[in-house]
Amino acid sequence: MKKIPCRTCIITKEKLPKGELVRVVRTPEGNVEVDLTGKLNGRGAYLKKDAEVFAKAKKTKTLDRALECSVPDSLYESLFDLVK
Repeated sequence: MKKIPCRTCIITKEKLPKGELVRVVRTPEGNVEVDLTGKLNGRGAYLKKDAEVFAKAKKTKTLDRALECSVPDSLYESLFDLVK
């Protein structure tokens, strides 16, 4: 039986399988991107694939603190597009 890797959502603090989460990465160049492959190099943070979670992350700026940089609004728009 294969082990399923779990990660923690920075908003809900739930431990979920990686497939149920979205990884957001601050690359070494300083860009912030949505990492659909889960393999981009850089500092990452996981969010549950839920519009309410994305809205709370934007409102509370939790993602900014987790990635230690300012996250542009365009990134949040691309996250909301993933849920639609």
